[in-house]
Amino acid sequence: MTKELYSQYSLEDFDVFDCLKISKGIYLLLLFVLRGYIVWIMSVTNMNDRVGIIQWVYPVPALFYLSLLSGLVGIFVVLVLSLRRPDAAPWVRFCWRHCRTLLVITLIFDLIVSVLGELYLQMFSISWICAQTLLVIAFVAFCFNSKRFNINLREFPEKLPEK
Repeated sequence: MTKELYSQYSLEDFDVFDCLKISKGIYLLLLFVLRGYIVWIMSVTNMNDRVGIIQWVYPVPALFYLSLLSGLVGIFVVLVLSLRRPDAAPWVRFCWRHCRTLLVITLIFDLIVSVLGELYLQMFSISWICAQTLLVIAFVAFCFNSKRFNINLREFPEKLPEK
C-alpha cells in the first residue's frame, strides 16, 4: 500500500527527511489567504507612497482590516509549516495533523467576511464575491482531493540515522 502512494513521485519530490515536499497548492492557498498581509508588506517597502498600494487595493480602510483579520489563521499555519521539523514541539505535530481543518476554516471565514462586507457595508463588488467563492470552492476541493496534500498531512519529519 505504501509503495502505491509514493510510486508516482521521484527522488526530487522528497526533502532531506524523506518526507514528500509540501504541495505547491498549499503555498498558493496561503498566498490567497494572506493577501492582506502581502499588500501591507508591499506598501511598507514602497518608499515613495506607503499607503498608496493599500488604498488602491482596499479603497475602504475597513476592507484592509477585515483582510488582516481573516488572514490571522493563515499566519498561524505558516508558523506551523515553518516549525515542521524533527524534534518539533508536540503542539506543532498536533496542529500539523489538523492543518487541513485550519485552512478550510480560514477560507470559509475569509469568504464570510467578504460576503458580510458586501451585504452590510457594501464594500466589495459582486463580481469579486463570485470569483472569491469559486476560488474558495476550488481550494477546499484541493484540500480534500489532493493526494500529495493527504500524504503531507500524514507525514512528519523524523531524524534520519547518520550515515
